[in-house]
Amino acid sequence: MSEPLVPPEGFRVGHWTDETGRTGCTVVIPPEGTRGGVDVRGGGPGTRETDVVSPLAGTDRVSAVMFAGGSAYGLAAADGAMRWLEANGIGYPTPAALVPIVPAAIVYALAEGDASARPTADSGYAACDAAREGVPERGRVGAGTGTAAGKVLGRGAATPSGVGYAAVRGGFGATVAALAVANPFGDVVAGNGTVLAGARGDGAPRTAEFIAALDRVPSPTELESRNTTLVCVMTGASLDKAGCSRVARAASAGIARAVEPVFTDVDGDVVFCLASGEGELADRFELIQLETLAAHVTAEAIRDAVTSAQP
Repeated sequence: MSEPLVPPEGFRVGHWTDETGRTGCTVVIPPEGTRGGVDVRGGGPGTRETDVVSPLAGTDRVSAVMFAGGSAYGLAAADGAMRWLEANGIGYPTPAALVPIVPAAIVYALAEGDASARPTADSGYAACDAAREGVPERGRVGAGTGTAAGKVLGRGAATPSGVGYAAVRGGFGATVAALAVANPFGDVVAGNGTVLAGARGDGAPRTAEFIAALDRVPSPTELESRNTTLVCVMTGASLDKAGCSRVARAASAGIARAVEPVFTDVDGDVVFCLASGEGELADRFELIQLETLAAHVTAEAIRDAVTSAQP
């Protein structure tokens, strides 16, 4: 398999991994001046500073995006990213101090390893220290260390997942890349509809078929209720906050292509879009291209998250 395209120039990705505790965090640090948008789906998101990158908020810059394991405890990793960014002179200027803008989202993986092992502020700082340009490390690293897909028969029967990545260059010249942390309740499916990652074991069902046929209340070992797929789309195109949010919204369609069922009441799916381009904003047709490509690379990054996690 050929190496995927590198992210747009200036984007850095770093991981901090606790292999013993089966948790970690992953940071995306874009070039200074990057704008951001977000699309939040599902019934159980765990987020920080998503409102500030919504189209109606005043701040239009994003200093970094943090993904973490550890459930809501993992949001502390964003504190470390803020400390690292401030130390490196990156942030939103205010009259009194530089304030880094670090939206964050988490996955629930406490059941995978040591439930007391969670990413901390120091973990977020270390992930920033490790951030580099180029194709990011994928598989069972960072925020994807304790993730799994296809939990309809419980986490013990699910397929290990991780961090995935995909990128493509559009006809207008902009690269669109996606970094995904796949921890869905549902199955991860290939483009032809076959299951790449789902419940394991003799006679294990497809999740969507199992749910559709339910005629009883599931047992406590079924319907794992804490799941999430996280995505960060990166592009060198020039977009404002509204454009970033529209691309993030379109990228959510990519989650729907790769995860079945999707956006359920037991998932907390979140997509960020970061755009670093300067100059004239993308016109309507370029925006449509970016939306189309974002959905494509999001689906491919989620599939890569499960294939990269396999031994």
